[in-house]
Amino acid sequence: MSTDRKVVLITRKTRYEELIEQYNTESQAAFVIESRGDSFKEYKQEHSEYHDAIYDVSKSIQQCCRLQAIDRLFLPNFIFGKDDIIVVIGQDGLVANALKYLQGQAVIAINPDPTRYDGMLLPFRVEEIKHVLQDALKDKCDTTSITMAEAQLNDGQRLLAVNDLFIGPQLQTSARYELSIGELSEMQSSSGVIVSTGLGSTGWLRSVMTGARSVLDVENRDPEGFSWDADFLRYVVREPFPSNVTGTRLTYGDINESDSLQLASKMGQGGVIFSDGMLDDYLEFNSGSIATIKTAKEQGNLVC
Repeated sequence: MSTDRKVVLITRKTRYEELIEQYNTESQAAFVIESRGDSFKEYKQEHSEYHDAIYDVSKSIQQCCRLQAIDRLFLPNFIFGKDDIIVVIGQDGLVANALKYLQGQAVIAINPDPTRYDGMLLPFRVEEIKHVLQDALKDKCDTTSITMAEAQLNDGQRLLAVNDLFIGPQLQTSARYELSIGELSEMQSSSGVIVSTGLGSTGWLRSVMTGARSVLDVENRDPEGFSWDADFLRYVVREPFPSNVTGTRLTYGDINESDSLQLASKMGQGGVIFSDGMLDDYLEFNSGSIATIKTAKEQGNLVC
């Protein structure tokens, strides 16, 4: 079956490529890594196997569709067509990076190396792409819906998140803000606020919860996180600091349709909101900015 439909293949740079960029040549990169007691061979092998997988997937796609490959760095400015088929090959985080820039297009996620990646979001192997792609072209694929979060500022700017939002300082300093949810409000000083979706609930949120004694009893009751399509978000405040003017009551809770979360920045400079670990794609969150956090109307669709 051959079609003129376009498949957008999303990839990312390997650690090997990032090292070459940093140190200019392979020999220099190898010298630095091995002088630190690490094996450069592992980085090179990982790179080779990843690009072999990209080659095999690309070849299968080109047998039936038009192919356009892009690196994840170009996702914020790339315009996807509504009929595009999206294929992601890489680690789980790359799937999250891609989903928030789509408008509901289904994503086929390929695990390029099951020996390296657990692949919770990567249900397919390289050799399965032909079969899955044929089903996608016939619109016969089953998909899993994924709730996303959104942060909207009072100036109209908006940012989506598939895993989590971070609201806080750009550098390792304290964030100052007023947190409001429902009818409750509190001035806070902390190292930032994490807002997690169900998909991200076993990631950064779990790390913060595990390290915070005040929510250990909640963490133990909910060891597996919550559903990817849950109609709520969950927030946790990192390292809240009690003082005469800042409190620690509203450090953890759910964000649902009736109670959005609002944060009003009290930071003169250096405040940011970013999502899914992409630090270069952020909103400034300085004094005068008010962020409303809630579930987004958009949803991600992952082929399963």
